[in-house]
Amino acid sequence: MVGGNLFHYRKNSWPPQEYINRATLQLFDIDGAAPPEHALRRKLNSHASILKEFSITFREAIQMIRLGIRLWHYVREEASHGRKAPIDPFTREHCKPSASQGVPLGGMGSGSISRGFRGEFRQFQILPGTCETSPVMANQFSIFISRDGGKKKYSSVLSPGQHGGLGKPNDQGISSWGWNLNGQHSTYHALFPRAWTVYDGEPDPELKISCRQISPFIPHNYRESSLPTSVFVYTLVNTGKERAKVSLCFTWANSIGGTSHLTGNHVNEPFMTAKDNPPVTYAIAACETQNVSVSVLPCFGLNEESCVTAKDMWGKMVQDGHFDQENFSKGPSMPSSPGDTHCAAVSASTWVEPHGKCTIAFAVSWSSPKVKFCKGKSYNRRYTKYYGTSKYAAKDLVHDSLTKYILWEEEIEKWQNPILKDDKLPEWYKFTLFNELYFLVAGGTVWIDSGLPMEDSVGTNSVITNDKKSKRKHVTIVHKSTGLVKETAVEDCDASVDVDPSSGGDTARRGSSDEEESSSCGSGDGENSLKTSPIKLPKPINDDEDVGRFLYLEGVEYIMWCTYDVHFYASFALLELFPKIELSIQSEFANAVLFEDRRKVKFLAEGNQGIRKVKGAVPHDLGTHDPWHEMNAYNIHDTSRWKDLNPKFVLQVYRDFAATGDLSFGADVWPAVCAAIDYMDQFDRDNDGMIENDGFPDQTYDAWTVHGISAYCGSLWLAALQAAATMAVQLGDHAFAEKCKNKFVKAKVVFEEKLWNGSYFNYDSGFSNNSKSIQADQLAGQWYTAASGLPNLFDDCKIRSALQKIHDFNVMKVQGGRIGAVNGMHPNGKVDETCMQSREVWTGVTYAAAATMIHAGMTEQAFTTAEGIFLAGWSDEGYGYAFQTPEGWTTDGHFRSLIYMRPLAIWAMQSALSSSKTVHKAPMVVAMDRSHEPSDTSNLSYNKGGVKKRVKKPWCFGNAIFHCSC
Repeated sequence: MVGGNLFHYRKNSWPPQEYINRATLQLFDIDGAAPPEHALRRKLNSHASILKEFSITFREAIQMIRLGIRLWHYVREEASHGRKAPIDPFTREHCKPSASQGVPLGGMGSGSISRGFRGEFRQFQILPGTCETSPVMANQFSIFISRDGGKKKYSSVLSPGQHGGLGKPNDQGISSWGWNLNGQHSTYHALFPRAWTVYDGEPDPELKISCRQISPFIPHNYRESSLPTSVFVYTLVNTGKERAKVSLCFTWANSIGGTSHLTGNHVNEPFMTAKDNPPVTYAIAACETQNVSVSVLPCFGLNEESCVTAKDMWGKMVQDGHFDQENFSKGPSMPSSPGDTHCAAVSASTWVEPHGKCTIAFAVSWSSPKVKFCKGKSYNRRYTKYYGTSKYAAKDLVHDSLTKYILWEEEIEKWQNPILKDDKLPEWYKFTLFNELYFLVAGGTVWIDSGLPMEDSVGTNSVITNDKKSKRKHVTIVHKSTGLVKETAVEDCDASVDVDPSSGGDTARRGSSDEEESSSCGSGDGENSLKTSPIKLPKPINDDEDVGRFLYLEGVEYIMWCTYDVHFYASFALLELFPKIELSIQSEFANAVLFEDRRKVKFLAEGNQGIRKVKGAVPHDLGTHDPWHEMNAYNIHDTSRWKDLNPKFVLQVYRDFAATGDLSFGADVWPAVCAAIDYMDQFDRDNDGMIENDGFPDQTYDAWTVHGISAYCGSLWLAALQAAATMAVQLGDHAFAEKCKNKFVKAKVVFEEKLWNGSYFNYDSGFSNNSKSIQADQLAGQWYTAASGLPNLFDDCKIRSALQKIHDFNVMKVQGGRIGAVNGMHPNGKVDETCMQSREVWTGVTYAAAATMIHAGMTEQAFTTAEGIFLAGWSDEGYGYAFQTPEGWTTDGHFRSLIYMRPLAIWAMQSALSSSKTVHKAPMVVAMDRSHEPSDTSNLSYNKGGVKKRVKKPWCFGNAIFHCSC
């Protein structure tokens, strides 16, 4: 745990020369081997401390005891049907979370694997909604060096030996390997989607090593960014006076994480897994060149019963530096026994001359072509559009990654350099902006090729071939829950090993019917299991516009797809980088607004029942076990009564419409916008235009009760009315525009009369002890108004006053501004402890508040506010949440919900910085109508990625219903 006085000062720069010898940096100043000037950096021997999870107070426990009992019963009921509840606070991973995460591998939506900063592969999310957190320690890079005719030898796993389970005497497994790396002179440098590890004289003092990890995350590239693959480029520099023979070895276990490698009966052949899970294939590869020779070991085990043990493998590499070429002609292996693990290895060897340099490239790919949801159907992943659904796709992926990674890096640098080279931006912000994007890979993302479910295949048989035409040697080695294919290219540049892992156990052939698929997750639920009409996307205009369908989790602990109240914050990243995906998500929700699902659901907070999805209400999420077809997996509250979801939908749709200028999109979603606005009329009970909250947590702060008019929901409603009125004018619906304008005029007066206290907007208009609290998120509506290029909701002086109050109280009065903005603060300077959420710092909300400050011209306060998230979450002095940013933490740093969606809101800051340079101030209008002036989409131009670039020209609608002063 980090103490309250740990942050002694603010560091402004982290130059690589503080971590690596300057002479070593100069040696790597070629072909991208040197770490970048701006990156998150850690020593490999840094302690990966265990993270501290939040706990509720006794008073909070009493308040939530009924909810807790109902939730416990619900979790057990779901488990009895073979399903995991979307929210389960009672089950904990056996591997405690630690400050060890690093840049994840792969593109988006095809399953992900994270890699810790010390080199361990962990956080396997190959199966949808499943995260296996424990590292698979057999997955390693190792190095073997021989000098002076073999008189001087060095060998070591390229990861510090600080892991549990190592050092067992007489072990035939990985404890027998050489865990000789101390890590004192080795450093990790992270700039997503790449990472560098520099070994400065470890293990050989005269050999400098740089490993560069590259994944195909490329904005606006909807093909490469879907690929499940990563490349590791090793640059070797010999500073000695004698040539060195260097061999690198990449080992990989037959596992999808957890204990899947121990279930036994594994054979290296095509397979169908237990529990109806679709098959998975891994491929590991090394690039064979004129100076680099490649060899493979098809199969070795981790215990003494194995034909070839891990100890044998290590001894062979120490002695010879390579494996036997005869391995390419070996047949299938024997099935493994329960408790045994099958692994594979690929080795690359080269000679490095004195003062010479050499590059060796490895790659890993995985192919999990089908997505199978527990209660739903099967779909093909996005990458299968380009690589097909064959088990051999992993081989093609690993080959292509080794031939394309240089082009990937060029595109990544072209995207990142304008921000990295902007001297006006703080250094911490530059690399944190990119590193927070890790969630789009590691956040359980699923990207499918089309909206239509696929028919299941019946499996394939194992194949052993010798393809003389391509002069490639292939051999398939069997594994019943895995399958490995070793390939060496005689003429081409790669040699690889494929692995097919599963969850283990007895194999079961999947049926071709959806009923058989669903039955693997348990029996149906009677009336609640009735099928409903599927939600379909509008048909794309052409193939280039078809980006498939995209899902990402609220968090790895909150297993709900595309949670909309949180996407409200995170969506800025998608809009900026993958706008077609963002529009597709909005289209999904637009269709859902007009959809109704009358199946009964029990809401756990109050114990009452309601229907799953109410027509006109924006769903909380797209579901868990049958996305698109069974929405609203969240069942704590009845979200059809929430006051923030519908306004958030209107605001996101208008922002995206204005940013992309896509009139077709605007026309398609317009009926849903109108329905979403009309649905909210029921919450305006006194016909004053302003909605009222209902005395329960009826918004994204689902533990924080609200009474009457609230700053959060009220400002969202005002902003939504203005956005809807503007969009109505642009689409020619003047009657609806007039309706929204009239509501706005009345509601704005009421909002300010009820909530403005002279310096900020009160939390709500009730009479509770926290009604006058200072909420960090009180200007959420103003944030979106400014981000969409619309005129401000309130006078500039009120906006700046409220933001300054948030800065002075919510930020600076808590640990000197070093942990972000606490959600609630009493005007006397004490943290609002009404509930667990009022006393938390929410990372995404802090970024959103900072973005609002930038829009208001308060850039200094904005970066001070957001820097607290970096200091507490990402820096060496912080709590250790790098690449696992939680929803929030308490004022003493205890986290809630790691790897969470909302922190992507840092991209709202970048959007604000960009728009502040290109958007002119709106012309003044008469007093009451000053906030109704519409933006003109005809005044938008677009860059090649389809993202907005506003023209520097005042805009106005001559035929608008608003009274414009121009």
